[in-house]
Amino acid sequence: MAGALLVRHDDAETLDTIGVRLYADHTTTGGVLSANRAYLPTGTDGPPPHYHATSAELFYLLGGRLRVLAGDDITELGAGDFLLVPPGVTHAWAAPAASSADVLVLFTPGLERFDYFRLAERFRRGDIGLAEFFAEQERFDNHFVDSPAWHAR
Repeated sequence: MAGALLVRHDDAETLDTIGVRLYADHTTTGGVLSANRAYLPTGTDGPPPHYHATSAELFYLLGGRLRVLAGDDITELGAGDFLLVPPGVTHAWAAPAASSADVLVLFTPGLERFDYFRLAERFRRGDIGLAEFFAEQERFDNHFVDSPAWHAR
C-alpha cells in the first residue's frame, strides 16, 4: 500500500442480502487489515460460531446492541464498545431481540474477506448450497465449529 487509502461510504460495495458494506480488503491494504461494516436488523443472527487461525477480529459497535460469543463467554456490546477476538478463539454474533446492530469489523492482519462475503451473499440468496459454502473455509480462514454456549443462549 503506497499512501493513504480512502473509501467513501457511498463508494463502498454493499451486499444487501447479508447487510455488509465492504471498505478495505487485504489486497487494498497490503495485508495490514480488512474492514467492513455490518448492519443486522433486530433479532438477526450474524455468522455462526467460527474462528480465524491467523487474524484477530475487532468489533466496534457504531449503534444498537450486539450479542457476541468469544470463547465460552457471551456478552452484549453497546454503542461505542470495542471488542478484540484473538486468532483461534471461537466467536459468533447477533443482534438481540430488542435491537438492531451497526458494527465496524476489522481483521488484522488482513484476510481475503470481500470474496468471502460475496460467497456468503450467494449462499444467503440460495445460489449455492451449504457444502459449497463450507468447502471454502480454508481459503478464507473462516473455520465453523460447534459452540454449546452459543446454542444454549
